[in-house]
Amino acid sequence: MKILAIDTSNHPMSVALVEDDQLKATITLNMVRNHSIYVLPAINDLFDKVGWQPKDIDRVVVAKGPGSYTGVRIAVTTAKTLAMTINKELVGVSSLQVLAANVPNITDNLIVPFMDARRGNVFTGGYQYQNGRLVNVMNEQHVAYNDLLATLKKGKQPVYLVGEMTPKISKNADPLPNNVQLLAPSYAMPSTYQLAILGENAPAVKDIDDFVPNYLRITEAEVNWLKAHPGKHDESNYVQEV
Repeated sequence: MKILAIDTSNHPMSVALVEDDQLKATITLNMVRNHSIYVLPAINDLFDKVGWQPKDIDRVVVAKGPGSYTGVRIAVTTAKTLAMTINKELVGVSSLQVLAANVPNITDNLIVPFMDARRGNVFTGGYQYQNGRLVNVMNEQHVAYNDLLATLKKGKQPVYLVGEMTPKISKNADPLPNNVQLLAPSYAMPSTYQLAILGENAPAVKDIDDFVPNYLRITEAEVNWLKAHPGKHDESNYVQEV
């Protein structure tokens, strides 16, 4: 299977071409840039280098969030447009699961990826390898970082924490519990190769038009709109930004 994988959900922008679990080529830009400017040229560059045409791929796999609002939208919009244009399958994979997949399948520890969600909050969830598969065992959520640590401490099981400890998080962060180990920064770099592997056997989107990012929270503008228009929107799938 030939796969194009795209991830612009956070600071790094990365794309990859993978065939039958083999990485053919990848580009990652980890700098402050507008992802919308670079993502399509990066994709075209990879196709040229590998000698593929867009019609040669079997599916497009995209990191669907959570993450940066703008970044997630760029990746999802690009992936949807490509999949619809060339009539190929589209698969969405959690951006948190992509981070968790950086930990190799050699541990039974709980793997907890996290991303800075501002104001001392993080996007996070829990994963564990079961029968060779990375399984979600703790719901993905938007939560205060120190509350996450308190929850992990109560669980007592060994935990690998995977993510970038930004200055905003570390400024007021509580000490790590004894059962929690923060892995090296190299584990916090999302891999579009891992994204492709995760998306290879995942179910394809049934209706590409209906496919939307997973933000895990609503924006401040939406919060204000909802306050002014009570009862106009179902908030059950979101956590408000605090």
